[in-house]
Amino acid sequence: MDSEAVTRADAVALADRISALLTIVRSAEAEIGSLLVEIESRGVLELFGYRSAARLFEHLADVPKSAAETVVKRARALAGGRNLDGTPIPAVAPATGTAALDGGLSTPMIDTIVGALTRIPPEHREEAEQHLLTFAADTGHKQVTALGARIIAHLDPDGTEPESTEPAQPSRELSLRRRRTGVWELQGRFDDETGARAGALLDSLAQRRSTDEGPDLRSQQERYGDAFSDAIDLALNSPDLPMQAGERAHVMVAVALDDLKSGVGAATLGDTGRISAAEARIHACDCMLIPTVLGSRSEPLDLGRQYRLVTAGLRRALYLRDRGCAFPGCHRPPRHCQGHHVRHWADGGPTELSNLVLMCAHHHRLLHRSGWQVRIATDGLPEFLPPVFLDKRRKPRRNNLHRPLPFAA
Repeated sequence: MDSEAVTRADAVALADRISALLTIVRSAEAEIGSLLVEIESRGVLELFGYRSAARLFEHLADVPKSAAETVVKRARALAGGRNLDGTPIPAVAPATGTAALDGGLSTPMIDTIVGALTRIPPEHREEAEQHLLTFAADTGHKQVTALGARIIAHLDPDGTEPESTEPAQPSRELSLRRRRTGVWELQGRFDDETGARAGALLDSLAQRRSTDEGPDLRSQQERYGDAFSDAIDLALNSPDLPMQAGERAHVMVAVALDDLKSGVGAATLGDTGRISAAEARIHACDCMLIPTVLGSRSEPLDLGRQYRLVTAGLRRALYLRDRGCAFPGCHRPPRHCQGHHVRHWADGGPTELSNLVLMCAHHHRLLHRSGWQVRIATDGLPEFLPPVFLDKRRKPRRNNLHRPLPFAA
């Protein structure tokens, strides 16, 4: 016998031993359940002084209370039980209980069958249980779940009649708090519809980026974190966003003019947060600016008039010209993008079409932090020069993914 055949024989022997042990363990678990039901029927208080079989098993097995209650509840479904007045409770899945004693069913499979049968009218349970057990012999518990759902749908295609014709109020909860480290934590619970819509939105924004900057190495959690940030940008830029105290929702960033020009230093974000001056330069590309004169103790002495760097008309012109993020290989549409100054506003760059380019938040930050450069070519369209480590010749690149505007011949 060659080494490969020996290896295969060893693998079979190991798997067979595990299967044999699983049969023993599952059979023992089922027998423990039937013993707990028998103790209940004979009186757990009289036999052991405990008020319930679950409490007794909690101490005998040294398991949490919730786990003990689950074991007893499962055993009642398989073997029946008794009410407090002594009247019997019929078993939901007696044939499943018999199969469980033989060690042929896993706990998830038992729970799946019991869960399906509890939703089936009693007069149809026996036949349905036989179908589920036959199916369980050749498949896993997920497939049995699907079969149970089909049986229920066949027996009751209209579902349970609602108690009220009025739609239920969706359950939605959300908390957002800032920790001292500057990291924000988000927790929430949503109804199925809201969760499905949120999932669809984040899925569309969290796709891997395949651009000329190289492969997208972000983890799934990082991609969804960036997608959530992009979703907030989309909402803040929506013209339908409700006003706050007569103004559109906004976040205030305070930064010294010299720091804004140099990108060195720090800025105050909101009430207590802090970001770098370099990050403030990114946001200053397309935002409302209010010049303020401060006194020696940083008290406001004079407040200038607010103005927008990229006007609505310029933004529409950018949408028409760039058709989306102009970075090579990026597919993001215009509504996901910001106006970026080719020559930064803090450095004297004008706010006009010949000095603006449309970029998504990710590539906007990349341009500020990396060796990429952007310029407007002689034909009036933006082109990007890659860093030397990507292309020693720094040959200009353009985005050819967006559909161009039609033009007359």
